Amino acid sequence: MAVLIDHLESRLGRLVGAWSVRDGAPEGAAEVGYFTGGVFDGVQSYATTTLYRTHLTSPTTGDPQHLELLGCNHPVAGDEYGPFPGVLEWAAERLVTSGTAVLRGDVVPLPMPLRPGGTLTHLYAARPVYFDDAFFSVDLENGTHVSVVWFVPLHGAEADYVAKKGWPAFEEELTAQDPDLFDLDRAPMNL
Repeated sequence: MAVLIDHLESRLGRLVGAWSVRDGAPEGAAEVGYFTGGVFDGVQSYATTTLYRTHLTSPTTGDPQHLELLGCNHPVAGDEYGPFPGVLEWAAERLVTSGTAVLRGDVVPLPMPLRPGGTLTHLYAARPVYFDDAFFSVDLENGTHVSVVWFVPLHGAEADYVAKKGWPAFEEELTAQDPDLFDLDRAPMNL
């Protein structure tokens, strides 16, 4: 696990705390780490740190997958940690329960908006493209290949666009419009 933590800390900053797996969580549920002082000033980063231990299956190829989930945001006034610790815990539990991996371009509907009264209602599974390409995956001490999945919060209309046009078209729009994906108060993209 030292290689994984070093990999995460090299971009996200120092691991300063973690949320243990909750009582009653399904077997394989993941701890969520809190990282600070990373390569982006003013950004809080959270990542699962033990999900890789659960063997997930690709829904398209049936191949085994090992993942860690990432969420990043600008600090939210009045909310010390923001929504990602709970959201990543929920998402990891959903994955281990189903046994199925999320893939690039998958959209996961949230059970409620990311923030009370907010309009970010979905998560988009992306490569962590704000970081360098070497951050996309890591090989652990035991040879396990782990992919880092960045969960980008989406508005409902953006999720609908992915469903209708596909993830390549959506990622072209992300590149063209360049919204601040760390901003939990961002306006929807023009699609």
